[in-house]
Amino acid sequence: MKKKEEDYNPSDTPPPGESSGDLTPSAKGFYKPLLAGLAWTAAGKWSTQVLTWTTTLVVARLLSPSDFGLVGMATVYLGLITLLSEFGLGSAIIYLRELTQAQVEQLNSLSVGFGVGAFGISCLVAFPLAWFFKSRELTWVLLVMSTDFIITAFQTIPYALFQRDKSFKLLAMVDGTRALTQSLSTLALSVLGLRYWSLVIGGILGSCTSVGMLVTMRQCRFGWPKLGSLRRAIKFSRDIIVSRLSWYAYSNSDFVVAGRMLGQGPLGAYTLAWNLASTSTEKVTDLISRVMPAFVSEAQKDVALLRRYVRNLTEGISLITFPITLGSALVSRDFILFALGEKWEGAIVPLQLLALYSCIRSITTLFAPILNAVDVRWASRYSLLFVVVFPPAFYVGSRWGTAGIAAGWVCFYPLIYLPIYRHLFRCIQMPLADYMTALWPALSASIVMVIVVSLLKLALPPEWARIVRLGLEILGGACAYLLMLGIAHADRFRAVIQVLKSAGR
Repeated sequence: MKKKEEDYNPSDTPPPGESSGDLTPSAKGFYKPLLAGLAWTAAGKWSTQVLTWTTTLVVARLLSPSDFGLVGMATVYLGLITLLSEFGLGSAIIYLRELTQAQVEQLNSLSVGFGVGAFGISCLVAFPLAWFFKSRELTWVLLVMSTDFIITAFQTIPYALFQRDKSFKLLAMVDGTRALTQSLSTLALSVLGLRYWSLVIGGILGSCTSVGMLVTMRQCRFGWPKLGSLRRAIKFSRDIIVSRLSWYAYSNSDFVVAGRMLGQGPLGAYTLAWNLASTSTEKVTDLISRVMPAFVSEAQKDVALLRRYVRNLTEGISLITFPITLGSALVSRDFILFALGEKWEGAIVPLQLLALYSCIRSITTLFAPILNAVDVRWASRYSLLFVVVFPPAFYVGSRWGTAGIAAGWVCFYPLIYLPIYRHLFRCIQMPLADYMTALWPALSASIVMVIVVSLLKLALPPEWARIVRLGLEILGGACAYLLMLGIAHADRFRAVIQVLKSAGR
């Protein structure tokens, strides 16, 4: 039975549509800090976004494409080593809340040890990688950028402790200061003519800033690691790193296949389509990955609370991402041709398909923090299936160009996630009907939006200016979506507005 909207009171902290009376003791005071954490993290990340974009554009005019390409070569390798250098120790701190102070100090020493080890590996492979990419400058770029492993190793444990303690306001300040330092220093060094070194040194200065702030505010001693004492933490970290490596492998395999099988031009079109399709979902998923682990780890033994977490955040996220991603698929042709021109026509179909994939991915992102809490071993093992399925699927799909590669995400991602849904819902004892009820407001309103925009495409005269048709399609779709929510789901719509106001406060 649906609960009435007046049962919802943001100050009492239950989510939209649930009364405060059915909250367990551990649930009380949960949702208000959750909203605060999301709000502060979003503010810290997005408040510096305008400055970051602006400085990036200015730096791009000062530097050459080869400067960015050189740093990009290093980033491909460093991204993989970054996953290994942290070894999931931060996640162990967040999820294993029973760790003693002595064990935390031992993990702090391990973190620094892994950072030094990652730097050592980079020293060994710098010359072979420079030979592989046929770039002599890459050797020194890799060596200098790899010092970041040692620097950031000192912040892994303090940052995780702040996350576990839900100090998101402080972390937002640290992240914002780091972004500000990196952007301004990169810009200043570019003006001085340091070329690609401005990108390298700017990143290191940003890391030094955040490490200095975190270590000063949360001093953590170093203890001699005792493997017997850290056995559970190491096993947990191992499972986390397996999942992360699997994710890195399969999530980058489409770009590898596109570049190897189709060439530089199609890869550029596919990359643009990917960036446009994933912009909205990545903003949401980044918030989830930063904020949710602390709350899920606290509630990992409260099955009822985990169900609320899945149900209500699924509803809230779908209300935001469904219209954006599906709308992007609908207006992609007019948008690409108007904003970028005929030369980017090859990005239209991949954008349409990848927007559908992003729609699905936006709601499945919620599952990772919960699976890490309730059954991390199963999650790490199942993640290997993604590596087995997607690269061959992209290879076969490349016969039909970038559209075939993008279709691999749409066809296989939902199928592979069905067992994840089944396993997770069994762990948290969640009926499928509850989950579908949470999706229905966004799904039904999006269906109406799709119908309205499709009719507008047929009705609008083709001789009208493309920007006029694009504007009317966007306006008509937005109005249809909001009207459907306001008419068919008025109680849910008003409750979500109250949540947003509460988060704003």
